[in-house]
Amino acid sequence: MGYEISLLTFMGISIIGSLSLNLITGFCGQVSLGHVAFVGMGAYTASILTKADTPFFVALLAGMLLAGSFGVMVGLASLRVRHDFLAITTMGVNFVFLGVVREQEWLGGELGVSSIPDPGLGKLGFLALVLGCVILVALLSLQIRRSWMGYVFEAVSGDEDTARMLGLDVSRYKLIAFALGTALAGLSGGLYAHHVRFIFPDSFAFVESITLLAMVVIGGNGSILGVIVASALLSVLPQWFQFIGDYKLLLYGSLLFVVMRFSPGGLAGLAKNLFPKSKKSAALKENR
Repeated sequence: MGYEISLLTFMGISIIGSLSLNLITGFCGQVSLGHVAFVGMGAYTASILTKADTPFFVALLAGMLLAGSFGVMVGLASLRVRHDFLAITTMGVNFVFLGVVREQEWLGGELGVSSIPDPGLGKLGFLALVLGCVILVALLSLQIRRSWMGYVFEAVSGDEDTARMLGLDVSRYKLIAFALGTALAGLSGGLYAHHVRFIFPDSFAFVESITLLAMVVIGGNGSILGVIVASALLSVLPQWFQFIGDYKLLLYGSLLFVVMRFSPGGLAGLAKNLFPKSKKSAALKENR
């Protein structure tokens, strides 16, 4: 039973991380290849604060605020670069983060941070907290997508220049996307650190950023349900099939190639093709 609870907890944390990236890449069209750096910021901040006897929820919030603040800085950089250059910039953030945590002894260096305090919620209580966060993040994403902000994000994702010509404040909404997405990434990091209770630099290596991006792309850019399903599958598969762990990059790269070649919309696009709304509406008309 303990293994199943741990697996569900890890799955929920992965879903939060991928939904946070979906706000930036899926909704707003800003490709981020270093998103796990913000997950790491949340993890390190929350871990160090709880080890200093800071209440768990305060430490979790502090991790979100720090990650969101750095996200705004990256967002400011994104105002000057686009597409491939933005991807390279965000990739650099990941490598800079890893360099800093490896060199700073007060961050644990190569050995990382161990003996992270137990939040005191119990395994089931912590799982309930994670699942509650998943629901809140999913509802927030849904609310954003249905709001005016979501329409602006979609316009920015489609064509920034056209969005500016329509009078939309593209820069402002880019910063909002990065602030929200990276803050939620910090939340997933804080939860992850207190779940495993030991973190080190390789926990937030570049391959983990690719994993998050794969979850978003395979699920379907901008699709909330699709990203949740893809995140659940990709987080569980390596646990069920241990040999996959050694070939994770190869597996994810192959899945990305297949999805982009045969179903660019990911699982969400595949579902729409298999069950188009037009067929349902046609059937309703015939019944009438």
